[in-house]
Amino acid sequence: MEAAIFEYHKEEDTVDIKAFQGEKQKVIQPTSLKEPKLEKLKEALVYWINSTLKSEHIVVQSLEEDLYDGLVLHHLLSRLAGVHVSVEEMALTSLAQTRKLGMILEELDKRLGLQDSSRIKWNVKLIHNKDLLATIHLLVAIVRAFQPELDLPPNVSVEVVVVEVSRSGMKSDVQTEVLTEERDASSDSQSKTERDDPIEQLLKLEAHKVNTVKKVPQGEETLTVAPLAAILHFVNQHMSSMGLQVADMDKQFADGVILLLLIGQLEGFFVPLYHFNLTPVSHSEMLHNVTLALDLLNDTGLQVSSVDPQDIVSQDDTATLKVLYALFNKHKGK
Repeated sequence: MEAAIFEYHKEEDTVDIKAFQGEKQKVIQPTSLKEPKLEKLKEALVYWINSTLKSEHIVVQSLEEDLYDGLVLHHLLSRLAGVHVSVEEMALTSLAQTRKLGMILEELDKRLGLQDSSRIKWNVKLIHNKDLLATIHLLVAIVRAFQPELDLPPNVSVEVVVVEVSRSGMKSDVQTEVLTEERDASSDSQSKTERDDPIEQLLKLEAHKVNTVKKVPQGEETLTVAPLAAILHFVNQHMSSMGLQVADMDKQFADGVILLLLIGQLEGFFVPLYHFNLTPVSHSEMLHNVTLALDLLNDTGLQVSSVDPQDIVSQDDTATLKVLYALFNKHKGK
């Protein structure tokens, strides 16, 4: 490892150790890079970035390769914090990229409330050098600050090798680095969210009561457990003009067709039939429809937290109702 750090020096050159004294570097152990939890966290962050920046036609495939020049971070800062830093859109040279990164990270650190440099686990050099550890720390901090309701995979940690240069030479140590905390650590905020979310509360009812509400006949919306009945009535009000009626929310929204038609009705636009499958048969066709529906919601500024398209296709109560409740809340006055 010592040879790797100083490999850019010629053999006949004398390495000045003093120039590197006090420098500390963290490297993720190769075995940790293959951990399923880390992979899930990376996938969740990529999905979050692409969902957030979809309207700006930015697509990220790799956290290491796509964030180092500052372009994606610049757009995230603008989108999430409403802050536009006066920097060039495309920085092509290394010098221009590091200058741009410096300005963006300075603004981000302010917005994250991290003026104390000892608490910051990233810097311009690390991000520009495509350091995965620093990049993940930065993205997780952004999510926690701007979208705390987003459920990132909990309890993710990696083994890192910490290399430090001192007067006596170099020393290394293996440590555990925490990337996301255990779910219990945020249980207070989670429980508050659940208390404030009527859908979460209703789903805690006995199964037969929830099913009664989800399948309540039209015109009987005055049941004591009425919010879901009100949502069902709201849906049927807007779908009746198309000759459609929903009786079972889980099953009828699973293929994405009625959801797409409902979004079009509420938002006042027509989704061209060639963009989705009107009579989906396969799982992939249904998934395509639901993914398109959630993307359209995101484009209209209506972000539904913790909902995966796969969950709706799988007829998950919570996922389906969260989407419908968000639409209901936005358009119930119309």
